[in-house]
Amino acid sequence: MTQHGSDHARPRVAVAMGLAARRAQVRMSSHVYLPAMSVPAVAATLIGVGWATDWGGVDFAASLASQRFVTGGPLALAMIVAFLVAERLRPAQVRPLIARGHRHDAILAVLNVAVVLPLVTALTLSLSDVVQQVAPWVVLPKSGVVPRWAVILLIIVAMDWCNWFVHLANHRVRLLWRFHELHHSQEDMNVLTVFRTHPLIHVSYVLAVVPALVLLANGAVPSLLLVLYGGVVAFAHSNTNLSFGPFARAFVSPNYHRIHHRVQGAHDVNLGFALTVWDQLTRRALFPTAGTVRADTGLPRRPLRVEQQGPRPRHLAVLAAQMLGPFRPLSDPEPIESVRHYDASSEAVPR
Repeated sequence: MTQHGSDHARPRVAVAMGLAARRAQVRMSSHVYLPAMSVPAVAATLIGVGWATDWGGVDFAASLASQRFVTGGPLALAMIVAFLVAERLRPAQVRPLIARGHRHDAILAVLNVAVVLPLVTALTLSLSDVVQQVAPWVVLPKSGVVPRWAVILLIIVAMDWCNWFVHLANHRVRLLWRFHELHHSQEDMNVLTVFRTHPLIHVSYVLAVVPALVLLANGAVPSLLLVLYGGVVAFAHSNTNLSFGPFARAFVSPNYHRIHHRVQGAHDVNLGFALTVWDQLTRRALFPTAGTVRADTGLPRRPLRVEQQGPRPRHLAVLAAQMLGPFRPLSDPEPIESVRHYDASSEAVPR
């Protein structure tokens, strides 16, 4: 072929290659929800950087041990046992002693210890190292003016806001919701539901590390307070008809958080982890009524496979389906219920 003929052939070859790539992408998208692949890609990239820099010189094993103490240490386990007893003494909904949802959440709790905690440790150390290398000015210099207890309080409050903000994003962004919907699929709410999360959802929640990083030179949150913070979050998921009495409008209680998990109505309300102030400031706070305390929980029409469907729970098969769930393509995706479309004519309204 002459040079002139080759020049004419090149555009046709480029077009053919482009069409072939497009067809391959269409075929791939019919089997995989492609945007979801960005989440493990971000996790792998961040962890790869941390691995390459030896986690910024921080002892990974010691950090992982600290995470395990916060999540499954003696005090954390004692609080979980106490909340399980409270579920029997004052249940929001009467359940069997060991319901299907309880067993499934227990499996997810084991997965949390085996997979999630090492993942969270790696993400946390990697992000901390990247931020300190790329933007060292983020870390404020040590100040002798502000007492340490005030710094610790500020870190906890700021961390709670970061968790609230990410939680809101998980309800408003379809990509993030695909990973978060597992948490909302529980129809037998219990204290172990706090562990009912997809491992990769923690890529978004790593943002909560930032406040501790900014104030690193001025103080660090003691492990005891992190255990208590985690206990408050776990308690909010328990199947208990309880609130915080005169502090019910300040702290997230099981009665308050159950509204967030109910089947019917908006899910982007009552997003707080420990404090309700962020919901109140954004008019997303719905306070409990007699009608909401025993509301059914779960996802309408069960877009994600759950252990409650079918004559047998098939926990391992369901768990595998739930881990792969965010990557499944949806030809007719369920609408994400929002407070913007919420009709609260028959119950408490956002305040």
